[in-house]
Amino acid sequence: MGSMNELMAQARHRLSVNDFHRMGEVGILPPESRVELIEGEIVDMAPIGSKHAFVLNRLAQFFAAAAGDRYLVSVQNPLCLDEHSEPQPDIVLLRPGNYMDRLPGAIDALLVVEVAHSSVHFDRGVKLPLYARHGIPEVWLLDLMGGELLICREPVEDQYRVVHKPGARDEMTPLLVPEVKWRLGDGKTWSVPY
Repeated sequence: MGSMNELMAQARHRLSVNDFHRMGEVGILPPESRVELIEGEIVDMAPIGSKHAFVLNRLAQFFAAAAGDRYLVSVQNPLCLDEHSEPQPDIVLLRPGNYMDRLPGAIDALLVVEVAHSSVHFDRGVKLPLYARHGIPEVWLLDLMGGELLICREPVEDQYRVVHKPGARDEMTPLLVPEVKWRLGDGKTWSVPY
């Protein structure tokens, strides 16, 4: 006989993306709900504080200015990874395309950026392995509390083989968008101890 956690894991009902959307359509999940679907479970998203919002807006502005027609900047929108997972990353640089009839998926993502304040442990322990498992080629995790940026590349199973912490003066370029160049310290007007 298994432990209580093992038995509970077997007894859980995993929601599908369709179930999740239907719950929103019929009002079970009100429009103002800040939730995402991770591995079939509805997960509350951390509240967005002023620092998180400001940094996210600055990054979105930067990526949009650099975009041209090379990619689409998606801000806090769903990314459908499979039948049971639809996270809402802070920023996704998407391949150009028409996403009117379907949500973008892992194959459409050039870069995922998560800005973490209170959610850093969840982002590292749950979302990074989820993104790696679905082959997202690169994830940037900007930890506002720890004052560091993690650049994660080369997904293999549930992890990234290459994890790099650049310094404030190091130039960062997404693998699939080499025209974009950014330094953590460039134009920095937020108070994070890098």
